[in-house]
Amino acid sequence: MQWKQLLSGKRLGIEAYHERKHERTNFQRDYDRLIFSSPFRRLQNKTQVFPLPGSIFVHNRLTHSLEVSCVGRSLGNNVAGGLLQKYPGQEVGFPEIGAIVSAACLAHDMGNPPFGHSGERAISAYFMEGNGKWLEGQVRSEGGRWEDFTYFEGNANALRLLTHQFVGRRKGGFVLTYSTIASIIKYPFASTQASGEKKKFGFFQSEEETYIRIANELGIHRTDASAETYARYPLVYLVEAADDICYQVMDIEDAHKLRILTTDETVALLLQYFEGPRLESIRKTLKIVSDTNEQIAYLRSCIIGLLVDECTRIFLENEKALLDGTYDRPLIEDLCDRARTAYRTCSETAYRKIYKANEVVDIELAGYHIFSSLIDILIEAVMNPEKAYSKLLLNRIPEQYDIHASGMYGKIQCVLDYISGMTDIYALDLYRKITGMGLPAV
Repeated sequence: MQWKQLLSGKRLGIEAYHERKHERTNFQRDYDRLIFSSPFRRLQNKTQVFPLPGSIFVHNRLTHSLEVSCVGRSLGNNVAGGLLQKYPGQEVGFPEIGAIVSAACLAHDMGNPPFGHSGERAISAYFMEGNGKWLEGQVRSEGGRWEDFTYFEGNANALRLLTHQFVGRRKGGFVLTYSTIASIIKYPFASTQASGEKKKFGFFQSEEETYIRIANELGIHRTDASAETYARYPLVYLVEAADDICYQVMDIEDAHKLRILTTDETVALLLQYFEGPRLESIRKTLKIVSDTNEQIAYLRSCIIGLLVDECTRIFLENEKALLDGTYDRPLIEDLCDRARTAYRTCSETAYRKIYKANEVVDIELAGYHIFSSLIDILIEAVMNPEKAYSKLLLNRIPEQYDIHASGMYGKIQCVLDYISGMTDIYALDLYRKITGMGLPAV
């Protein structure tokens, strides 16, 4: 892959249209377009890990995405500086890398359904082992890709949200640049190629042609000639690293605020990242700052700075393998020994004490029941729109979703488009109303 081709300001859906010159670059406009969008604003009421806050504020999808975007901008700018030194005088848009990565970071979670990652698992379970299993025969007989539903993936759904022409909308969806879109596709292959424990993939059958067009435009090559499996776009690694850095450190900080981890446990975990003179300098600063939350915030900022520098180094050292498509792991896995050990310890602690905490498990349990009920009722409605109850229910679905889609694959996608776009609060409220558990005030 070649940087000159990879960094393209061409916009999906208006490729032939010559836009007037703006003070902002196309990549900066991508960022602004995402910030002002309704799907981005809805992230403020979507769970990150812990239930939405009561008296104690913890991260939601919106605050997480904003923080990831800040870290991504730093990573992008650092990498751009390194590439400019390596290739002086070349007419390549290296200075735009920070803007591309920060915009992609804003969008990376926009396809995630309510209730955090448990929402993805609940949708997959509904079609793999729940009430939706019986629909497989009809979807496959019509040529639909059943694995798109049994391995439902927020990353693939983000591509659909950003690029699909929903009813009444313009061609190209958000009309973002090819480079920004490519930067969020962590798994550039179809659900039929998904393998391993996580079962991840990057595009639904309905968006496969769109992704192939983006890949061809940017010069992203196939890694498997017999299947639609592509090399990762290099900037994906920076978006992924920004996400890895933020969720790991911020989950520890949130767990401290919720008293799942004590102050001593939290400080000990975070100090593991440092040694020698740097550790001594940090300890001196901690003695000056007496406020516990400020101490944790200071440690968090030190760790983010360390990890940004490390991931920048790893990216630049492996640039050739990234462009060849032969680098096959997250940047975070190649940290220096001290940082890698500390990161792994934090991950293990988070899994044991945070992700298995009662508050988190309760969200997952509720999500399974709510999703199963909503999908059941909505699929019944789109399959039988002539029924009286279906008519009432379908009136609630916004016009942008194609309730008259032909084929079972399209009908299921319509339902999942609607549900995945909901906030936690909206999904819970709709569930209560259509099951008769709650009524609007009269």
